[in-house]
Amino acid sequence: MLTIENINFYQNDILIKNHDLEIKGGLISSIKPSIKDNKESERIVVPGFIDLQIYGAGGRLFSAEPTVESLTIMEDDLLRRGTTGFLACMATNTPEVFNECIKAAKEHRTIAKNCLGLHLEGPFLNPKRLGAHIPEFVRKASLDEIKALLDFGDGVIKMMTIAPELQDDEVIEYLLNNGVVVSLGHSNATFQQATEAYNKGIQTTTHLFNAMSPIHHREPGIPTAVFNHNKAMASIIVDNQHVSFEVVKFSQKLLKERMFLITDAVTECSSGPYQHKLIGDKYVMPDGTLSGSSLTMLKAVKNCVEHCDITLIDALKMATEYPAKLIGSDQIFGKIGVGMEANLLVLDEALNIKQTIFKGNSLSN
Repeated sequence: MLTIENINFYQNDILIKNHDLEIKGGLISSIKPSIKDNKESERIVVPGFIDLQIYGAGGRLFSAEPTVESLTIMEDDLLRRGTTGFLACMATNTPEVFNECIKAAKEHRTIAKNCLGLHLEGPFLNPKRLGAHIPEFVRKASLDEIKALLDFGDGVIKMMTIAPELQDDEVIEYLLNNGVVVSLGHSNATFQQATEAYNKGIQTTTHLFNAMSPIHHREPGIPTAVFNHNKAMASIIVDNQHVSFEVVKFSQKLLKERMFLITDAVTECSSGPYQHKLIGDKYVMPDGTLSGSSLTMLKAVKNCVEHCDITLIDALKMATEYPAKLIGSDQIFGKIGVGMEANLLVLDEALNIKQTIFKGNSLSN
């Protein structure tokens, strides 16, 4: 049994102070007022972070080195940084590279820790909104290809970013019926096309404002479609490079529980089609195109609080509860309560990670 003494935590948006949290068998077994220390604690326990879009960590870019070892290195590095659940992301690439990544993920899942599966960002995107993606690999999906892809994936493909305006309805319907979270992204959809896609069941939007039709006063575009919809969610990269902090600020006010954080993080890579170079605090391709971020989930949370007028509890939900709910894992991740799996972070008053607890085990940071 593991006991975390004299901590604070959020419950129903209220900060509960000076409690002891007991963990047994990997689950939170009890939460009760602390009796050992009357001194008011500055430490706060929060759920571990969930990142649904990350390309690399620990010096490994998964698509460049698609191996079980790469996923294991990414897992260990991300656990140290407080991410207790993530989807390894693959950018538009050749079928051979996709198959290698999927094969590695299937082999890895027998020993997987915090890797929850794969997010395929492409290749079924709009050539007009590619960002850093490679145009030669982009194509329209066929139903047979999607069926073969999911069959080969055998359950490891959890999320897919597509440009719905270029895909047949039967493709979208098949993905949704087979439990894949479908995200609208790298898309030039009009306001009407995006709204129709969300009404058909597409649940979310990939990195809001990036690689999509913009807001214009006569052509409202994808962001306005997300804002106006009653269910559609959106991920966002809060690094002030991909999206201005001021834009994050008003987007959160509009979307509330429908907006969640991703890092979209990459790592240095000098081989293969996606060669990322770190310049300052951003990554670029060899031609200077902005690529993935250098964010961590903790830094994204801090940016929300320090620069975007987002409360700590809301920022934490954007990094935990909301993405967990999207992928149907909110009974395991994203909340603190008796009976929940103990995937937790202990933060100090400056929001630095002092302790990571994963499946009930305390890890050194």
